[in-house]
Amino acid sequence: MVLSEVLFSSTCGPPISANTAVSRDVGVHGHAVSPSWAVKAAFKKSSAPPRCLAVSDSHVFAAQDQKAHVHVYSRPRGNQEALVPFQERIRCLALAGDVLVLGTAEGRLILWETCTGRQATTPPCHVQAVSCLAVTPFHLLSASDDSNINVWSLARLLEFGADVGHEPDRILSNHRAAITDLVVGPSTHASTSLCVSASKDKTCILWNHQSGQLLRTLLFPAVPLCISLDPCARALFAGAEDGGLYLVELFGDKPLLGSRSAELASSLVQVDSPLGVADADVGAPSCLALSYDGTLVFTGHPKGKIMRWTLTDDGHPAEMANLNAAVTNLVFVPLVPEERRYQVVNVVKPNQTQRQYTFTARLQGLLDLDAQFTERLDSTGIHSHQLETAIASLVASAPSVRNDSYLQKEIDELRSIVEEQKALHKATVQYEGAPKA
Repeated sequence: MVLSEVLFSSTCGPPISANTAVSRDVGVHGHAVSPSWAVKAAFKKSSAPPRCLAVSDSHVFAAQDQKAHVHVYSRPRGNQEALVPFQERIRCLALAGDVLVLGTAEGRLILWETCTGRQATTPPCHVQAVSCLAVTPFHLLSASDDSNINVWSLARLLEFGADVGHEPDRILSNHRAAITDLVVGPSTHASTSLCVSASKDKTCILWNHQSGQLLRTLLFPAVPLCISLDPCARALFAGAEDGGLYLVELFGDKPLLGSRSAELASSLVQVDSPLGVADADVGAPSCLALSYDGTLVFTGHPKGKIMRWTLTDDGHPAEMANLNAAVTNLVFVPLVPEERRYQVVNVVKPNQTQRQYTFTARLQGLLDLDAQFTERLDSTGIHSHQLETAIASLVASAPSVRNDSYLQKEIDELRSIVEEQKALHKATVQYEGAPKA
């Protein structure tokens, strides 16, 4: 079986030209990247701004431009499943497992459990709008137009009965202008938890987000608008306002990180030469995504084009598609999906007043529905068969009479040997103490 990489794109705004080859209603496309480029899916009636598209193995989530709505599309059925309203306009979103995290224009975070409908909302945690989000298995990072980055514990945000008004674990605050993009590395270890933030102050800062340590500051000739780490977090790709795609090797001949780095973390690194520059009619990239092996870079542009860059010396991109509207998001679907025992069929709309906690999903795998599974699922308390099995295992593990008699025999033999040794020792002492003739 040949694995195919799938890249989802979104557009925002009116058509650029009267191009009848591209449907005006389609706002989200699914493209097969390998073995050949082709459109595999199309979802209508969506206008998602940058950092407002998230894709799971079953659904596509697209927040709408200047609105408090999220459109939910079913990937298996190929249609729009739900329109989910919220109280505030959505500026960015990200998926943490089955939890959709949303950043609002008022600086709040909204966490929606898509399988249960449970919703948790924080008070305004940023002075200005939340501009981008990044998630790890244990942490949530939120960046804002106020130039700060908040690091949160996902477990604390989702804890039952917790005070959602608590402060973040730490605040990263070395930027001097609005954050334009934020990415995290694959490692979850405390010493190698790498994240990178891009800002309108023309810098990208490398952080250890668990310790809050600033690792290195990169200065670009133009504002970095979108960034991405390669799959091994050994290189940083940045699309800048000047139309250039920049490649920064973190562990090259002159390592910027780690014990082999010759400079202090406070040393500023000037990034001058781009890997390549897009033509003027293409414009600056608004979004960026890397292929599964990190050898191909795809950028989306406000003039409707998706470009592919290869890691060669000439660095000139090739046009892959023209969507006739501003391309705002590029998201790769994992090549090998996470193995799970359940599948999400329909999302459950968020409900803050809901008092019951019901998990809605389809169980995966073979189930003996007409026998043990159904019987135990419908039983009250612990099923009698499970009790019988537990009692039988305890009886089987108990020592038998034969084993007890064998052990008692060994004890008696050892005791007789000890008594013989005592008698021999006593006789020896008496012989040594007797008067000699």
